[in-house]
Formats: sequence, structure tokens, C-alpha cells
Amino acid sequence: MSLPTKIMLGLLLGAGIGIACNFAWSPAIGTTSVAYEELLWWADKVAHPIGQLFLRLLFMVVVPIVFCSLFLGVAGLGSVQALGRLGGKALVWFLGTTAFAAVLGIVLVSTVQPGRQVSPEVAARVQAEYAKVAADKISEGQKGSGFSLQTFVEIVPDNVVGAAADNKKVLGVIFFALLLGAAATRLAGERTRVLREFLEAVYELCLKVLGWAMELAPIGVACLMFTATAKLGIDVMKLVGWYFVTAMGGLLFYQFVVLTAFARVFAGVPPLRFLRGCKTLLATAFSTSSSNATMPTTMRTATDEFGVPKEIAGFVMPLGATMNMNGTALFEGVVVLFLAQVSGLQLGFGEQLLLVGLAVLTAIGAAGVPGGSLPLLAVVLTQVGIRPEMLALILGVDRLVDMTRTLPNVTSDLVCSMWLARREGHVLKS
Repeated sequence: MSLPTKIMLGLLLGAGIGIACNFAWSPAIGTTSVAYEELLWWADKVAHPIGQLFLRLLFMVVVPIVFCSLFLGVAGLGSVQALGRLGGKALVWFLGTTAFAAVLGIVLVSTVQPGRQVSPEVAARVQAEYAKVAADKISEGQKGSGFSLQTFVEIVPDNVVGAAADNKKVLGVIFFALLLGAAATRLAGERTRVLREFLEAVYELCLKVLGWAMELAPIGVACLMFTATAKLGIDVMKLVGWYFVTAMGGLLFYQFVVLTAFARVFAGVPPLRFLRGCKTLLATAFSTSSSNATMPTTMRTATDEFGVPKEIAGFVMPLGATMNMNGTALFEGVVVLFLAQVSGLQLGFGEQLLLVGLAVLTAIGAAGVPGGSLPLLAVVLTQVGIRPEMLALILGVDRLVDMTRTLPNVTSDLVCSMWLARREGHVLKS
């Protein structure tokens, strides 16, 4: 049995057991029971630690892979001019697809009107249930998560080792690797040969460790899915069902229709071939809810499944895992307009245009870790005149939505690398 099949079986098994247990023992909102408390114990004390162990194995190799792949990719381009050419095209892709995703989310909510389906009584009930969690997210968002000039300043690390130690500061590692790689193109090859061979060895060793970690993926995925679904109350899903269906529908449409079409148009890859090559990538992205944790798998998919050159994949993926968040931008557009409808606010064209810009900027600033966009979402809500406390309405089902929005986040990086490879004259695997 292939690894993608094992991962999918683990995902389905964990989700099925979690949903069945929740359906059998979950009490109504605001109440509790002994059986449900035991279910939460198993989810939090057994399944969650096993799932986190799998995630930590993936995160453990992210920073060395980011640094090595970016340095080797940039140094392998041969010149700063080639770096600028690729970087400019990648930036156009990142901004263009992210803005398109945000607009799609806004159009979807304007059409479906999910916020008009939620009564004030239901909104108050869900807000009361998740008020504490919402307050924590708002507080985190007010600690400087906004996008400003300071964001650009923090891209340049004052301590590279400190940036490498913090998953939320990967941009600093990326900047240092880009700068070092660009400098390597200006020196004689003999001067940097030892460093390149050393980093190539570190990169290959990390990929070997990643391969071992992925062997545990079916178990880790099953535990992560059980934890998420066992705690995802059916009552909560019913209360915010219109939002849930709209958000999930938009994300899945963007993933399987829009990005598949982009792969066909920009990379010349047929839809079925594209989806077949992405099986492991999609299963990893969905189960980990993290662009950073999925990045090594995204790189392997690009090079092994589609034949993208290593220097292009090594350049695009680390940047994309931090800056190219299509799913996050679509999600933010859906959430903000949904909460505006629930609040009875009418966002005009100018405010919706502002929302698109904020969604693009905050998607770039969002950390590529589970739930990394929620603190920034509190900032966006404030900017368009919506009370951040309304965020409590969507927190009950956010775990599953978070898992789904990771799919287009990483797949867009993959399509971007395929497009750039084709533009550079490389032939992709058919």
C-alpha cells in the first residue's frame, strides 16, 4: 500500500471515529457530561500528544531545509540578475493569486449571504460559548500582529539564530539565506565549494529524516483528525452551518477548480495528472494545518512528481510558505463579510476594496502554523468597523476550516514553481 493511501486511510479513520464519538457523547452547548469529559481526556491527553509528536518531527527540519534550499537555489541561479527575474515573477504570482482568492471569497459571501441566515439569539449563544478564546486571539492580534512599516523592518533579523528558533520569524531566516546566496554568486565557485557541499549534505540528511517522519504520518494524521473532530460539536456546526458551508465550499472550489485550471493554463499540466501528483501533498497539508510543516513535502512533490528543478523549487517554496497564502486570503474575505452581515453592517465598494488589500497584506504577514491567521484577523475586523469579539462566532469550527485553507496555500506555491520552471524553458514530467 502506497504512503498517500495509508495517509488517506489514517485521515478517514481518525475523522470517522472522532465524529462518531462526538455524535454519541457530545452534550448540548453550555452543558457537560461524564462521557464527554472522558472523550476530551482521550483527545487532549492521548491523541493530541501523538499528533503533536508527528508535527514536531516535521517542524524540526523546516528551518535547515529552508536555509539550505534557499541558499543552494539562489547560488545555483548563477547571478543576482537571475534571482531578480525569478523573484519578480514569483512576487507577481503571490500578490495576483492572493488578491484573486480574497475577491472570490467576498463575491461568494455576497452571493450566498450566510450572515443573514444567523439569528441574533444564535449569534449571542455561540459568542458566549467562545468568548474566552476570542479574547485571547484579539489580545494576540493587538500585540503587534498588524501589517505596517515595522513588518518590513522585522524581515531583517538582528539575530539569525533567534529568528531560526521561532517558527513565526521564518522571514528573517529567508532574508539571510537570500542575501548569503546572492553574495555567493559574486564569488568564485572555488571559494564557496566547501560550503555548498556541506549544505547539500545537510539538505539531503534533512530529507532522509523527513522520509522517516512521513512513515509515521498515517498514525499522526489519524490522531490529529480524531482530536479535531471529537471536539467539533455538532451543535456548533449547526449554529454556524451557513458560514461553515460557505467557507469550506469556497476553499474547495479554489483548490480543485481554480488552482487546477491555473496548473493547466500556466504550467500545461492536465487536471487529472495534477491531482494525482498532489495526493501526498494534500493529505499532509490538510492534516498538519501548516504551510511550514508541509513545505518539505511541497518541495518533494514539485521536484519528484512534476520535474521542477531543485533550484527553482528551493527558491519558491520557502518564500511561498511564508508569503503566498491564497486560502488564508479567501478565508479572511469570507469571515469579515460574514461577520459584517451578522452585525447588520453594509460594507460599500470602497470598504470591500480595503478588505481585499488588508486580506493580501495580512495573509503575507500570517504565520505558516496552525491558526496563524486568526490574530491578524482581529486587526482586519477593527479596520473595517466590526467588533473583534464577533470572531467568537467562527472559532467553534475553525480547526476544520484551518485544515482546509492550508490546501490552496501550499498548492499555489507548487503551481507557481511549475509555472516558473516552464517560463525558464524546463520541461515538466507528463
